[in-house]
Amino acid sequence: MATWYLGKIRFQREDEAGSLKTINEAYLVDAVSYTEAEARMFEVVASNTPDFQLINLAKMKLSEVFFEENGSETWFKVKVMYISFDEKTAKEKKTPHMMLINADTPKDAFEALTKNLGNLNDYQITDINITTILEVCPYVPENELLKKGNFRPVAEVLAEQEAVTEA
Repeated sequence: MATWYLGKIRFQREDEAGSLKTINEAYLVDAVSYTEAEARMFEVVASNTPDFQLINLAKMKLSEVFFEENGSETWFKVKVMYISFDEKTAKEKKTPHMMLINADTPKDAFEALTKNLGNLNDYQITDINITTILEVCPYVPENELLKKGNFRPVAEVLAEQEAVTEA
């Protein structure tokens, strides 16, 4: 399961009148620790905003993040209550799950989430709220260390050494 961190940044931008305006933005990154989340925040934001401050970094408890291919940049936080029947107490049990989905309107978010979750009657969508998140950055499972440096896998180095000693 992914661990999501909500990072908030603050920077100043000059408007048309020449005065400085303080801008606050929020980004969501997938990382294994606060340290990696902070590094990923700087990696994502530094390309667009050269001079900013990371003012807050907190874990965001999400069960699922849905990326819809509709081109929408508005993110909605949705509370879904899964309904199960507890046989011991003979009562319905509702378990809340928070999810994130991009859509143009709350109605579109509801329809897309219903499509993704299926038509079973074992859940209820209770809340749909707009967020201030500008960008969601999931973890990309490629080896970043090998890309950034002059590094090679150990197996390649050993194979090369064997080839040199045999020749």
